[in-house]
Amino acid sequence: MSDSNTIGIIFDLDGVLVDSADAHFESWRRLGLEQSRTVSREEFQSTFGRRNSEIIPKFFGPVPEEKIRQLGDRKEAIYRDLIRADPPIVPGATKLLTDLKALGSRIAIGSSAPIENIDLIVKAARWTEFFDAVVSAADVTQGKPDPQVFSISCERLRLPPHRCVVIEDAPVGVQAAKAAGALCVAILMHSPREALHCADRIVNNFADLSTQELISLVTSTS
Repeated sequence: MSDSNTIGIIFDLDGVLVDSADAHFESWRRLGLEQSRTVSREEFQSTFGRRNSEIIPKFFGPVPEEKIRQLGDRKEAIYRDLIRADPPIVPGATKLLTDLKALGSRIAIGSSAPIENIDLIVKAARWTEFFDAVVSAADVTQGKPDPQVFSISCERLRLPPHRCVVIEDAPVGVQAAKAAGALCVAILMHSPREALHCADRIVNNFADLSTQELISLVTSTS
């Protein structure tokens, strides 16, 4: 693929590359118990795609900024302990990453997850060689649906947004991708199809998504 034809693919992490919803719910549930608070599955599902700094006040009420940081760190430590031995890698993810890399695509992770979570997954899945850029919670000041995470991802891939496709699973993530000026493919992981209607394409899983379709999506709109 010549440089002028290079495309960028930006993967969200949770719900896209890893099916981590159960582990995230369990980590919030355990944190809630430590704080004498019951966190329901419904409450958890309403937070998909949001940052911990937004979720913690929703679950635990107004707390000082330092307490938010402490609770967030504790929650993520619980999560990493839950998945460390067997990260829930989504079937087909490694094949798609391999095929994209072979074509010369530039690949990024654009996620609101802490860098420690991303590093754990990338190393456990042996994906280190695939990613040209990683954007984590440490790199952004605004959460989705703000486009910041994907705007930075495009910049680090050295590609304009219209040459990039974001792969997302959450409605706020789809909104963020479109607001960044990127194309978006939505995966039907945990959100209903109607909630993802702003995406340029909606697929059931990676088996329904080929490298040629991603290239065609970019070239047909450029």
